[in-house]
Amino acid sequence: MEKLLYPLFRSVFGREPEEAVAMTGSGSHRQYFRLTAGECTAVGVVGTDADENRAFLALDNHFASKGIRVPQVLAVSGDGMCYLQEDLGMELLYDRVAHGRESGEYDPQERALLCRAMAALPKIQFEGGAGLDWSVCYPEPAFGERMVNFDLNYFKYCFLKATGLEFNEARLQDDFDRFRADLLEDMGQTFLYRDFQARNVMVRDDELYFIDFQGGRRGPIYYDVASFVWQARARYPETLRQEMIAAYLKALKAYVPDVDEEAFREKLRLFVLFRTLQVLGTYGFRGYFEKKPHFLASVPFAMDNLRALVRTPFTAYPYLNGILTKLTTMSQFYETADDRRLEVSIFSFAYKKGIPVDRSGNGGGYVFDCRAINNPGKFEYYRQFNGMDAEVIKFLEDDGGILQFLEHAYALVDPHVKRFIERKFTHLQVAFGCTGGQHRSVYCAEHLAEHLRRRFDVRITVYHRELDIEKIM
Repeated sequence: MEKLLYPLFRSVFGREPEEAVAMTGSGSHRQYFRLTAGECTAVGVVGTDADENRAFLALDNHFASKGIRVPQVLAVSGDGMCYLQEDLGMELLYDRVAHGRESGEYDPQERALLCRAMAALPKIQFEGGAGLDWSVCYPEPAFGERMVNFDLNYFKYCFLKATGLEFNEARLQDDFDRFRADLLEDMGQTFLYRDFQARNVMVRDDELYFIDFQGGRRGPIYYDVASFVWQARARYPETLRQEMIAAYLKALKAYVPDVDEEAFREKLRLFVLFRTLQVLGTYGFRGYFEKKPHFLASVPFAMDNLRALVRTPFTAYPYLNGILTKLTTMSQFYETADDRRLEVSIFSFAYKKGIPVDRSGNGGGYVFDCRAINNPGKFEYYRQFNGMDAEVIKFLEDDGGILQFLEHAYALVDPHVKRFIERKFTHLQVAFGCTGGQHRSVYCAEHLAEHLRRRFDVRITVYHRELDIEKIM
């Protein structure tokens, strides 16, 4: 197959390639080869679909004319089925942030690179879309009703039905119809990359280059932000996600000076949901039907994104929201064999009933005594509530003591979690005790869990022992 590329290499470099090494391809059936002869090197592509090749070549030429960093095409075969492009090297952005992905904590250099990629996206979307002949896009010129239907049905038939969860298909379709209408509300004349993620960004001489955009088309700007920031296996902590969104919004203002950031985030949330359902559909098809275990191992990471999303209900789609909430509680989606992240167990308890036993068998951990904090349980009115209720939260935060208390707790627990991740420990337990295990300890356990969820990529289980509540965050 690689010999089809030899004439192109000769036409560019005037010599025969000495070596042709197969490279890992994209999601399509195209084959990639790195061809070398001495210091001459190029990447050759052998395609199986002429329309897909034409889309890439047209988009690449258009983007290059706009000053967007893409690989330079060096030669194209007469039938358009093969082409040669410049060799951008071996380093993907995905590889440059491997430490953060594996440890759960991204260092400043990794964060800066990811934010640079997000800051580059508006130029691709707006300048890349300006003057583009959308008819060259493959396989559709625009993100539209059919594309949304394809992906929602992909989720329904390849993932949802395969889980065995029962649902009313007609009621689900009603919500799908409303969801689709909301997604298609704000199309614009911008370029939708379709698969904007760290694997499709290359780093050469500290500059970012963009590849594999041949599936792009006209579409809303939110889709690519959702694809990059909520890429399932990247496991970006919430703080980093917000940094990346802030970098994108800052760059977006060069094209939309009066952007309504609140409205942007509300719309983005819909596309995060849509992208998550699409990804689950892919994982379901590849895993359940094609029997590829790697994809099933990825399901819990996408489910973590979904679990975080439905914490704030999608009230416009009540039946869909209910189904998704049920999905997130199914035990098979919590762990996989390769999910060796640190698990943090956080307890609230009443001292009169004893300190919780460490279930991991490792011993150790932190126990914080909340009894010095002003107690809402002294007042009859608050006895009907617990530390998750707004009335108790207001009481405790108005007093202020609990906020200072938690800052000290965070300062102790954070470096402990970081060190445990680095040493690949499996479990840490933290417990908060108060008089009745209902108000102060519950508040502290909830807030520590949310704090750690935003800062680290760890598995968190909260046990409110005296309330008989257990939940995974």
